[in-house]
Amino acid sequence: MIQRQQSLWLLLACVASIFTFQFPFYTGNRIEGTMSTYSVVDAGSHFLLLILTGISVLLSGITIFLFKDRKAQFKLTLGGVGLAVILLVIYFTQVSKFEKGNFALTAVLTFAILAGYIMAARGIWKR
Repeated sequence: MIQRQQSLWLLLACVASIFTFQFPFYTGNRIEGTMSTYSVVDAGSHFLLLILTGISVLLSGITIFLFKDRKAQFKLTLGGVGLAVILLVIYFTQVSKFEKGNFALTAVLTFAILAGYIMAARGIWKR
């Protein structure tokens, strides 16, 4: 299971996906109607982010155990790369709805998901 480097990269993607539920990506003031309210963007703040991040957790978790079938593992990892890119696009569209705010330091976790999938695909391809 955790015997190859791609398994470690997939584990990174899985753990980073889980942590995006707990830690914010962006915090600031959002305009809702005529009022400005303080809001946080994380994996649970938008329905599509919630579903796609949950799929990312499951996908990376399942893909770790496919170490005997490299072809299937590679295909699922490429799907994870696509999913991570879609997640980033959705996060940035959510950020554009804010009037004023700041990126959290933990926004790096979302980029770690993408990096984990890319490095895992690279490790699977080389073997």
